[in-house]
Amino acid sequence: MESLSSIVPSLSVTAASVLANPDIYSHISALLRRPNSGAGDNNLCRWLYDTFQSGVPDLQLLVLRFLPVIAGAYLSRVADRKPQAGFEAVLLALYAHETASRAGQAVSATIPDLSNPSVYHESKAAPNKNNSAAVAVVSPSLEPHGTVRSTRRARIVGVALELFYAKIPHMPASSKVDFCEFCKVWSGQDGDVYRDSEEGGAEVKLQEEEKKKSVKEVVEGRVPLPWELLQPVMRILGHCLLGPNNKDVELFGAATEACRCLFARTMHDVNPKAILPMRSLLRLSKTVMANNKVDHTELPFTDVISL
Repeated sequence: MESLSSIVPSLSVTAASVLANPDIYSHISALLRRPNSGAGDNNLCRWLYDTFQSGVPDLQLLVLRFLPVIAGAYLSRVADRKPQAGFEAVLLALYAHETASRAGQAVSATIPDLSNPSVYHESKAAPNKNNSAAVAVVSPSLEPHGTVRSTRRARIVGVALELFYAKIPHMPASSKVDFCEFCKVWSGQDGDVYRDSEEGGAEVKLQEEEKKKSVKEVVEGRVPLPWELLQPVMRILGHCLLGPNNKDVELFGAATEACRCLFARTMHDVNPKAILPMRSLLRLSKTVMANNKVDHTELPFTDVISL
């Protein structure tokens, strides 16, 4: 923490205080957004790398807090073809940590066989022992990498975002808001066309209007979104919409706007694998928004009887 004091003046001495101090976060975030922030000789990137490699859980959470800004600035500048060895070193450190923790195993989920009777219901037929439960691979096994190449860039950043999602209950709302803002930049699309879309012809009409726009225009910050990168993005957005912080107006609004932009991007790319989950997130955001509306004419429920 003493080395960071030379980069950010008036810094608190503990990692917990840095996590709770919005001014320090804003200062460091602004430094990471500078045009030359991702260079190999950048002191802040070097500090982030050394801090995460220390293995101290609180310090690792501190580094993960800035991952949305690091990943957002890194991916948005890839098209410039400028060296970003500082950002890549931090991302590789996160990737190596996750590779070691998984020990070569894939992250999978067991899907029960619905042909077997439920444990909560009686069944006259004996269960079929030949039907085994299906195993779905959530995240494939990881191979160690020492450099970032164009063919493995999305995978490395995606794994880093998976680590961020695993620790997301410990992340402050400001870090999640930054992530949502960069999702809009990555999409390169305007999600306002789907702001008020409903089922049926209205949505089809909006989709046709979207296709008539100048889709060939190159948008600054737009990046390729393969499934290995889009999958952890959707998990994080789902947490922002349905997690305990969804009462935060700024966070919920940023997550909703990010879902609209990414849905517009998947429709533009005609990505069937991503259209369904993104559309589901868009519907969930509308459902949560409707449930959060306060009816001031409704009488409050209370267990206290006033005489």
